[in-house]
Amino acid sequence: MRIGELAKAAGVSARALRYYEEQGLLAAERRGNGYREYGDQAVGQVAFIQDLYSAGLPSEVIREILPCAGEAGPTGDCAALMAKVQEVRDRLARQEQQVAQRREMLDRYLSGVAAPAGFPTA
Repeated sequence: MRIGELAKAAGVSARALRYYEEQGLLAAERRGNGYREYGDQAVGQVAFIQDLYSAGLPSEVIREILPCAGEAGPTGDCAALMAKVQEVRDRLARQEQQVAQRREMLDRYLSGVAAPAGFPTA
C-alpha cells in the first residue's frame, strides 16, 4: 500500500510515517516512480510504534525493540533491551511519585493545613 493508504488505515499522518522511516522504525520499498510501498504488516507495526511512543519511549529504544517483536521472532539482545525498557518504566514510576508528593503539598496549602516557607500560617 502507498503512504496515503497506510496513513489512513493506521490513523496517522503521512508526515509521521516519513518520520518513522527516517528514524529507522518503518521500512518501505521504493517503486520505479519513487512512491513508497508498504507491506500489509505496516498497519500493525505503526500501531505498535505509536503505543511505544505513548509509553514515553524514545526512537532509539523503539528502534531496538522492533526486532524483538517481529513476526519472524526475536533477533538481537532482547534481554538487554528489556532491561532498558524497565529503566524507563522505573524512571516514570519515580516521576509519578514526585508528582503525587507535589500534588499533596499543594493540597495542604490550598486546604490551609500548611503554608509555604516564609508565609505566616492562619
